Amino acid sequence: MEIVHVYTKLRGEFGRQCLFSDRPAELLVDVPPDPSLGLQFIQKTPRDQAVQACRDMSEHQVNTERFESDSCGINHVEGGWPKDVDPDEMEQTIRFRKKVEKDEGYMNSILQLGSIMEHCIRQNNAVDIYQLYFEDEEEVEESLEPPSAKTINVFRDPNEVKRTVTGLSWHPDGGRKLAAAYSCLEFQRATRDMSLDSYIWDIENPNRPEMTLKPASPLVCLDYNPKDPHTLVGGSYNGQIAYWDTRRGSQPVELCSVEQSHRDPVYKIIWLQSKTGTDAFSASTDGQVLWWDVRKLSEPTERLVLDPGREGNLDRALGAISLEFEATMPTKFMVGTEQGVVFSCNRKAKTPSEKIVCTYDGHHGPVYALQRNPFFPKNFLTVGDWTARIWSEDIKESSIMWTKYQMAYLMDACWSPSRPSVFFTVKTDGVLDVWDILFKQNDPTLSLKVCDKALYSLRVQDNGRLVACGSQQGGATLLEMCSGLSTLQKNEKSLLAAMFERETKREKILEARQREIRLKERSRSEQSREDDGGREDGEESPDQLIDRAEKDFYSVVETELRRRRERDEETCPENGDCEENVKEAETVNQTE
Repeated sequence: MEIVHVYTKLRGEFGRQCLFSDRPAELLVDVPPDPSLGLQFIQKTPRDQAVQACRDMSEHQVNTERFESDSCGINHVEGGWPKDVDPDEMEQTIRFRKKVEKDEGYMNSILQLGSIMEHCIRQNNAVDIYQLYFEDEEEVEESLEPPSAKTINVFRDPNEVKRTVTGLSWHPDGGRKLAAAYSCLEFQRATRDMSLDSYIWDIENPNRPEMTLKPASPLVCLDYNPKDPHTLVGGSYNGQIAYWDTRRGSQPVELCSVEQSHRDPVYKIIWLQSKTGTDAFSASTDGQVLWWDVRKLSEPTERLVLDPGREGNLDRALGAISLEFEATMPTKFMVGTEQGVVFSCNRKAKTPSEKIVCTYDGHHGPVYALQRNPFFPKNFLTVGDWTARIWSEDIKESSIMWTKYQMAYLMDACWSPSRPSVFFTVKTDGVLDVWDILFKQNDPTLSLKVCDKALYSLRVQDNGRLVACGSQQGGATLLEMCSGLSTLQKNEKSLLAAMFERETKREKILEARQREIRLKERSRSEQSREDDGGREDGEESPDQLIDRAEKDFYSVVETELRRRRERDEETCPENGDCEENVKEAETVNQTE
């Protein structure tokens, strides 16, 4: 708690306003030269002499422990009451006030203070402190700068065998540090001499990490505690959950047992909004979501199996690869799976079947990124296969907006915390794309070639200015966005809200139309089935399907033989071998 006392000064004590006016130039002093002073000038021969009048010094450095100060204060709520008066008792305080108001000294003090206050008020009235200066000047519109970004630092894996930066997390106190998780996700590609360490970097010192985290297994994900900047929680490749306190060294303070942990790598772990600030939950490709209390990691506090049938069957569970949690909606969370399905869940449901509220299916591959818009939590962003999609909670059949399919695989994405219409994506070709959907929807506003290797992870600082990208070769690149991409624009929230609402209504209308068409087709097919004795309209028997497929096959073969014959006649019209080859091919075809 910072307690600051500010000394203020009245505007009237500065004096009256200075009013300047234009006036012509005026000569005030003219000093002519004096010839007699030239006779006193004596010219001397210049001489150079080196003098060393300082002591020899040597530069050296001493590493000292950083002094951590803690500012605290005391709020004095009640004071000035006599010992026999209880300030919490209203009757005693009223009685004491009436007694003081009748005192002669109190009345004299009020009269004296009143005259001083009246003098200050008259001083303030002498000058109009609310006068607007330069109001006649025209406002100069700011020139819109083109979108740009620049590289600030690159944090490279200090080990000889490079590993992929699979997870990034910003320090919650101003973003002065960046925690990076390093592991090799390629199956059976990890060597024995590969390091298990992960690092915490100071963003101003890329030469060496500030701190090393030593887990029992390589970390796949890592997350800073938003309530306590000294604590982190990480998910390992072998499924274990580890908890660190940076004040207690590089070794984990708590580590869950292998028997109670996940069976596959923990791809995502997030701190929960709780009173204690010690709750987190994790997701893994073993099909489970586990809740933990880092004070006691012996076993998870809660468990959810991602079974689409809502029966809790682990054999049919879908592997989780991404998580989403919004602090403003503490009971809701979302899970992205390897099969392209997004689960919307409610933690406070009574039965496991009720915890999975609904599903969103829109990707061909794993959902690598999943995040709600920080300004419009009902809309969320997903990344999978070659596209990024924006969804609305009200529509489960399809997304309301999506990017066109890219040439490279998309691996991660996140919204800008300062601009609601901006989000970032990284791809396997080493390119960072910045999208501003209010400005342009078909193509990214800015594309940067960050490195030659694939980018796997992405995190944006809370102020939206700094972006960290993790690559396959163990490099974490820190980029600074221009002010146009990190500063809230005029009417941006209202324009984006109108866009989301318009696209949601459009998808609802299209979905209702598709549902109506499907119902008509179903009723028509049922009617034709009754007329044809149970066979649907246009439905063929298996023998008819085989005959038609055989005819199509031979027609394709005949077309190809004809095309080859024409090509050979153009290239070798006088050579009879070409015709013999064609006839031989036809004979083989007839034999088959």
